Amino acid sequence: MARVCQITGKKTITGNNVSHSNRKTRRVFRPNLFKKKFYLPEEDRWIVLKVSAKGLRIINKVGIQEAMKRAKLKGYLD
Repeated sequence: MARVCQITGKKTITGNNVSHSNRKTRRVFRPNLFKKKFYLPEEDRWIVLKVSAKGLRIINKVGIQEAMKRAKLKGYLD
């Protein structure tokens, strides 16, 4: 899964660059992704996830275990 957040499911979308003269050219909006290592104390191991900035905030709020459980239910994490 390239350029997809494994917690929130955010992915690349397309749109237009609009110039001052209102000409439109296609462009892409990419999510703000990071490769981060997280420690799972229940399994006593480290995992590496591709996570967006919003995904990091979710992990900080609810915890890595709960965030991974929600992502699996929604189909973002395999």
